[in-house]
Amino acid sequence: MFQKIANILSIVSFVMVASMSGGAYLGYKYVTSEQFKSRVMNEILGNIQGIMPKVLEKELPDLTGPSLPIPPTMSESQI
Repeated sequence: MFQKIANILSIVSFVMVASMSGGAYLGYKYVTSEQFKSRVMNEILGNIQGIMPKVLEKELPDLTGPSLPIPPTMSESQI
């Protein structure tokens, strides 16, 4: 009787490990595929395109001032 229970538990354990290993392999293959990459990039770029015009309107100034003065450099004779 105990032998039958042990055999059944062993088979159930093997099926569980095999299904988890298969699921992990398929998940890894999907995550590293071009289809997943393009789906994620499209979603990210869609979100960014909706946000960027609002951010650019608030943060960019209409006019800019003069550039900062650059101090004269030392010539080789002064070194």
